[in-house]
Amino acid sequence: MRPERLKQHLTERARALGFDALAVTRPEAVPDLGPRLAAWLEAGHQGTMGWMETTAERRADPRTLWPEVRSIVMLGMNYGPDEDPLEAIRRRTKAAISVYAQGRDYHDVIKGRLKELAGVLASQAGDDVKVFVDTAPVMEKPLAQAAGIGWQGKHTVLVSRALGNWLFLGAIFTTAELPVDAPEGDHCGSCRRCLDACPTNAFPAPYVLDSRRCISYLTIEHAGPIPEDLRTGIGNRVYGCDDCLAVCPWNKFAHAAREQKLAARRDLASLPLADLARLDDAAFRALFAGTPIKRTGRDRFVRNVLVAIGNSGEPALVEVARERLDDASPLVRGMAVWALARLLPPEAFETLRTARVDAESDAHVRAEWRSRPIGAGTIREADQGRGPAARRV
Repeated sequence: MRPERLKQHLTERARALGFDALAVTRPEAVPDLGPRLAAWLEAGHQGTMGWMETTAERRADPRTLWPEVRSIVMLGMNYGPDEDPLEAIRRRTKAAISVYAQGRDYHDVIKGRLKELAGVLASQAGDDVKVFVDTAPVMEKPLAQAAGIGWQGKHTVLVSRALGNWLFLGAIFTTAELPVDAPEGDHCGSCRRCLDACPTNAFPAPYVLDSRRCISYLTIEHAGPIPEDLRTGIGNRVYGCDDCLAVCPWNKFAHAAREQKLAARRDLASLPLADLARLDDAAFRALFAGTPIKRTGRDRFVRNVLVAIGNSGEPALVEVARERLDDASPLVRGMAVWALARLLPPEAFETLRTARVDAESDAHVRAEWRSRPIGAGTIREADQGRGPAARRV
């Protein structure tokens, strides 16, 4: 089959499998990948994601990952929400979960379909193929821009003129020589809505993300206590953050798609914080079975929930936070202390601290106890999602 016809056949098959975009680039199409990645790592923006450093050489050049690769087929799958994700952050006693996580784990969904499409390519062309979805050291976004699917916006997420920025990406590496597509240019212009919408100021400059301040990193990748100066900005976001994606003007071309493609679960869109804080490991695994959330683990997730409880301004959640003071996980106990410092009057928190601090065995939790209590009366307008950043959204 001629390369042009083969590519057309792959495009048609990809559509049938639920992909919304297919484009081809060469492995050498982004020669500045290495210097860009090195500068980002040198600035420490990767935080505790050590694998970004250990795999930097392979990320910088796809040919290092697989020397025989001749073409890279980039695919995009739209997961656009059917309602405004920013509505969830206004429900302070409910959990806000990132859109992509409100359904079956996208790694499983996309990898199976990529393998099927790669099988078509291998059988028709007689060439070798490899598939990659996020977990491999592949720089999907720059490659997708080189292939013309979209461009990396100022928030570093891929933006498509046809689909907005709700896109899962996957790649098929192949030894076949396929016709390439033209790269996509930058269409952000002077817009900076995504930068202004970030609750924790995670963008030190346009097109640069400091993961250490990003809510998605803090609630998913970061294993320890969340830095105190970033907790109020998290609001009720217990897993990921959609703010910078949700405000992008190019979403006017997006369409809702997650229902049919990712088996979206309506029950995950508005879960009470009180219920989530009381999850033990078995209940956590059962509730989030098959979703990306399960991989984070119960302790880290309940840590996030307690941060949200502390930001809720809701005295009715005091008892829920108090229950977690006896949790087996120091990570959970520490965030329970912080939540109580936010919700209780200073004198009530001082009484509780006096009764419990000396019995605490973990140094980090003791440090939380000994920090000056904030008190419910000082929860500011901005902490409640009504400050300047929220108004810009």
